[in-house]
Amino acid sequence: MEPVIERISVKTNVLNANQQTALANRELFHKEGLLVMNLMSAPGAGKTTLLEATICALQGKLRVAVIEGDLQTDLDAQRIEALGVRAFQITTGTVCHLDARMISRALESFPISDLDLLVIENVGNLICPSSFDLGESLRVVVCSVAEGPEKPKKYPVMFNKADLVLINKVDLAEPSGADLQELMNNVAEVSPNATILALSARTGEGMPPWINWLQYAVDSHASSSRMLNVSL
Repeated sequence: MEPVIERISVKTNVLNANQQTALANRELFHKEGLLVMNLMSAPGAGKTTLLEATICALQGKLRVAVIEGDLQTDLDAQRIEALGVRAFQITTGTVCHLDARMISRALESFPISDLDLLVIENVGNLICPSSFDLGESLRVVVCSVAEGPEKPKKYPVMFNKADLVLINKVDLAEPSGADLQELMNNVAEVSPNATILALSARTGEGMPPWINWLQYAVDSHASSSRMLNVSL
């Protein structure tokens, strides 16, 4: 009699377990009326610089905190805290993404009841983070012009799941010989439902439309959360 071989889809089980925790996270965020943004990009696209510029622009307008994800060090969390904003560092070691359980554990010691916006800066990676729901309200992908216009086509899943794609470092388009319009066209092709904005977090070019978009998203989410809580 031949042995029976049972094959178990580890990836499916891991994602199912993650989804259960993500649902619990999302329920908590909705209860608090809190907009949670999952910020993703390849390494070096400028997520933290964008966060710094965004936090400065929102001072006095929104109450913001940040959860940082990196393989090692708390350097990014230090940069955020230097602006007077609370930050929590998650060090993943060899894991190439954040998952919902990591966020849930962080929330045990990271208060969110007095916030309007929680930004989760994910580990720099255009592959792994796209598969893991954290319980976020929005997914924002940052893509640097200098990375090349082919990135959306090489990593379509990340871009396809984005609510907004920010094309950063537009000030480097000309000196690097990059084709900004080709990059925007490729983003639109793989992510037809996403909003696309081009800016430079370093120079401030294009920042106002991004800040306005984010402010509107926070206001709309808070309003819908209040209505949901009343109905419950």
